[in-house]
Amino acid sequence: MNTRTNHLLATVLSTVLLTAAFIAASPITASAQHHRAHPGYPATPDADGRHVNAHGGCVIAHDGQWLWYGEARPERGFTSLGVSLYTAPMTENTPATLSSLCWKSHGVVLSVVDDTASLIQRGCIIERPKVMWNARTRQFVMLFHLELKGRGYEAALTGFATSPTPEGPFTFHHAQRPNAGVWPADFSNEDIAKAKRLSVSDYPEWWTPEWRVAVADGLLLNRDMEQGQMSRDMTVFVDDDGTAWHIFSSEENLTLQAAELTPDYLGYTGRYYRIAPGGQNEAPCIFKRDGRYWLICSGCTGWDPNEARLFSSFDIRGPWTQHPSPMRGQGARRTFGGQGTWIWQQSALQSIYFMADVWNPRSLAASRHLCLPVTFDADGFPVVNGPQ
Repeated sequence: MNTRTNHLLATVLSTVLLTAAFIAASPITASAQHHRAHPGYPATPDADGRHVNAHGGCVIAHDGQWLWYGEARPERGFTSLGVSLYTAPMTENTPATLSSLCWKSHGVVLSVVDDTASLIQRGCIIERPKVMWNARTRQFVMLFHLELKGRGYEAALTGFATSPTPEGPFTFHHAQRPNAGVWPADFSNEDIAKAKRLSVSDYPEWWTPEWRVAVADGLLLNRDMEQGQMSRDMTVFVDDDGTAWHIFSSEENLTLQAAELTPDYLGYTGRYYRIAPGGQNEAPCIFKRDGRYWLICSGCTGWDPNEARLFSSFDIRGPWTQHPSPMRGQGARRTFGGQGTWIWQQSALQSIYFMADVWNPRSLAASRHLCLPVTFDADGFPVVNGPQ
């Protein structure tokens, strides 16, 4: 989960620090945790009866098992323990849900470290880890949103780690902002020239109609050109031809970007495309069905849930069309209290699930997990019905 924008960063960081101080001084009762997580949403137990501490993550299939990677969050505070892994046997004839499986904990497979020279030193923030199996290199490759210790959400980096086995430990390789010095692949020379003429100093007031047009035209894209594009809430997608894509919230969470990864998944080819420039979307979740790409996102309202957004395209490079929210039923306008993290596709049974976190900022480790089936209406549009 990201803060809103750097324009409001100082206010947000002050709030976080005050909240953390309050939490440190005030014990949290179980009833308070349950209420803040969401009334009626039970914990998701692992094989030892503990609530699964794997947030903002993904579930992938490998060698007859489901692998559930996610953020390992502390009981109190807003930093990270690293990335955790839970596994469960794949079922043959029945669609699996998060609550129907017996999840075995493998602990933290990518851990923060005490080395003060490391970018993932204790006190950093690791969010939305996503893992892919690279058949060419025979490695599991993990990408994640990384914020540096003591710097709030200003770094906006993507971290890369690998392991030859799903259980790790994963080796952290590097972190970077994507595509430094590179313009979007669909920008014409005219587009580039227009963006280069834009300067943030000419727009001291945000959210005006003129500012919104400038953002869509590349105001923040141009600002970040030298150091690379911001990368916060994110997901990954491996297409039918084996090409891997990193999709992330960029430009102060105002524009999604889809960046092609190198064949080893450890860097960028330099080809990337913008999705809904200026639309202020985060928490991207993507899947493909019958040749059409579907993208479910959220708005940017901090830890508070909001109405989901839906986009579609017949080419991952765009153009993308926005549609009404796919959520249906009581609580749909706030995505049933959750924020999307992953589309879990169970290919053998042609089952698709929308995974989401019901965030509990008083205790991130106690945040609940939603797993809701995705169906399709008569026009082929995805529909997600609320918990029964």
